Amino acid sequence: MGQLNDIALVAQVVVFHNTRAFDQLVRKYQSPVRRFFLNQTCGDSELSDDLAQDTFIKAYTSLASFRNLSSFSTWLYRIAYNVFYDYIRSRKETDGLDTRQVDMQCSTQQQDIGRKMDVYRALSQLKEIERTCITLFYMEDLSIEKIAGITGCPAGSVKSHLSRAKNKMATYLKQDGYDGR
Repeated sequence: MGQLNDIALVAQVVVFHNTRAFDQLVRKYQSPVRRFFLNQTCGDSELSDDLAQDTFIKAYTSLASFRNLSSFSTWLYRIAYNVFYDYIRSRKETDGLDTRQVDMQCSTQQQDIGRKMDVYRALSQLKEIERTCITLFYMEDLSIEKIAGITGCPAGSVKSHLSRAKNKMATYLKQDGYDGR
């Protein structure tokens, strides 16, 4: 039912230029898209907000090109994926994602802030495609097929990236004192 509702909202935006319908799509997907970017940027909340905003701007301007060949959420994540990699490519000349510091300005009131920071550090050890796959699979609960559609990788490659990422994160976290429980 959610997919039909998304398609109806897209149609209202494209046909009737109903910006309130797009607002509904933004409200529905802003948290998952922002969370995707938080995990991709290893906790940089300001950058995550900027990238999420860019994603929704691109989605709005490209909405007429949505052909319903995949779900709206897959289409939107594909835009987010492209926005992130455009950002990474533009930053490669000056510094890579690997050298960027984890955002230490997290609220001290959040529970388990230490664990969260450890996970962000573990994520920062991964290759970009591994981080994308593990974020979409474990943190956004997307299927292998949807991740393949978003990244453009075959499903087998997505599974390989997930396996390598899990092993790398487990090794990093074990070295950091986590025992797997």
